[in-house]
Amino acid sequence: MNRPPAANRYRDAWAGELGADRAGQRLRVAGWVHRRRDHGGLIFIDLRDRSGLLQLVFHPETSGEAFAAAERLRSEHVLSAVGTLVRREEANVNPNIATGEVELQVEEMEVLAQAETPPFPVDEDGQVDESTRLAHRMIDLRREAMRDALVLRDRIVRVMRETLAEHDFLEIETPILTRSTPEGARDFLVPSRMQPGSFYALPQSPQLFKQLLMMSGYERYYQIARCFRDEDLRADRQPEFTQLDLEMSFVEEEDVMGLMERLFARVFEACGFSAPPPPWPRLGYDEAMARYGSDRPDLRFGLEIHDVSDHLRGTGFKAFRGVLDSGGVVRGFNAGPRETPRKELDELTELAQRTGAKGLVWAFVQEGGVWRSPIAKFLTDAEMQAVSSQLGASEGDLLLAVADDACVAAEVLGTLRLRLGEPDTSRHELVWIVDFPAFEWNEGEGRWDALHHPFTAPVGDLSDPGSLRSRAYDLVLDGTEIGGGSIRIHDVDVQRRVLEILGMPEEEAQARFGFLLDALRYGAPPHGGIAFGLDRVAAIVAGRDSIRDVIAFPKTASGADLMTGAPAPVDARQMKELGLRPA
Repeated sequence: MNRPPAANRYRDAWAGELGADRAGQRLRVAGWVHRRRDHGGLIFIDLRDRSGLLQLVFHPETSGEAFAAAERLRSEHVLSAVGTLVRREEANVNPNIATGEVELQVEEMEVLAQAETPPFPVDEDGQVDESTRLAHRMIDLRREAMRDALVLRDRIVRVMRETLAEHDFLEIETPILTRSTPEGARDFLVPSRMQPGSFYALPQSPQLFKQLLMMSGYERYYQIARCFRDEDLRADRQPEFTQLDLEMSFVEEEDVMGLMERLFARVFEACGFSAPPPPWPRLGYDEAMARYGSDRPDLRFGLEIHDVSDHLRGTGFKAFRGVLDSGGVVRGFNAGPRETPRKELDELTELAQRTGAKGLVWAFVQEGGVWRSPIAKFLTDAEMQAVSSQLGASEGDLLLAVADDACVAAEVLGTLRLRLGEPDTSRHELVWIVDFPAFEWNEGEGRWDALHHPFTAPVGDLSDPGSLRSRAYDLVLDGTEIGGGSIRIHDVDVQRRVLEILGMPEEEAQARFGFLLDALRYGAPPHGGIAFGLDRVAAIVAGRDSIRDVIAFPKTASGADLMTGAPAPVDARQMKELGLRPA
């Protein structure tokens, strides 16, 4: 925090920042009673404020009336105290806290507020049921782990703002109440009282507005943006979340990615996060799927997937031969030396089937390269040895393989790879995923869907949607996508054609996106941008498993706020004003 708070009647110093360099000074501090210890003739109070802890000492001879008041203090009482900061005796130095060399000998004290016993201890790091923590979030936020997470989050945002300002970006706000333009997830809708029957939507992202800003000539925009998506929640999702959102004019892919590498290198350095220095590798989508079975690969462990189809095209094993003859693949990976019981093999097989495979082939490599496997009797020694050689197998290794459509094989093996992989948690790995397909076929709906969003610039022949690639790029950190962006469409005819590919007739396109199509007609520069999930970034940097642990007031997995009781019914008068009827 680096500087004292403005002096007033309550305090003139941050408790957690006082060191031996200020010994001998008369100071006033304020905060909460973190812990109280009565040693007979002396009372010790660990005082907590946002900056940390400071030990207060109450002596019956020097503390006067404050000593008697200290006997009545309890955890979480709020107080202000005045005294002289002194060095501790060497034997009493506490190396576990920043202020461990000093203590405040209290002369005067004022109790500002008393506190009931909190629902769980604030001064302990023990496990507390999450629903209890969320129901009493104000108390939970007092705990050191939560304080550290929110301070770290603030540091991340501060470095982002400073870096972007240095690179000529303008921070510009975009609307929260806007028109519904679904981007894949459901919108949160807000009924309009002044226009009954009409609704605003809360933004899933500022995508269209930031593109309009580029067309308006602002060239470099950013925003710490609040976004909303009405979707099922997981550990890394919330109905409302925060993005670093930015857009740049007159750029290509490497311009955006290069600047983001410089920005995040500074963020990681400021947070003490040991990421490798940029530039970070670029990995094509097809290669990522083939090698790792995911477009969000965790590179902190191996278990790379290999296509072993060529070794098996003449096999007599009908299950493999049938898949290969119909255009499928046989892919697998070496899970390494394992003593895997049959029960676990059955569980892996069930997982593969739930993910879409017809089955899972497993084999243990024995002496001489022979396999112990249910299918060993159907393969020749040469076939087994060729597959083992490509997978880099040694005696004792477990090999896993799937014979299926290439997409299914990739997804299944990617899932198994994550199940069996053991990431090296002492290091971190970043990779850009590039060269995505522009569209994917939605079999259930019988139409094309945009793999990213409809405003991403495609590459290729627009008459053949399945062959198009996109100018998109995602940044993946330790197997988690932390951000994604693209070069945008800046030609109105291309934008109309893309919307047509997505099954949107011209009238509907004009009704939904007319303001964008009209803007494109008035001179749009080449532009591109990216958005990063600030909650995800903060969680990874802080070493937390859930983004709820880096958000001050998060929702539960069901979207509920246990502290305020939201969402909640509203009274009949409010419903009537909005022209709505209770369900």
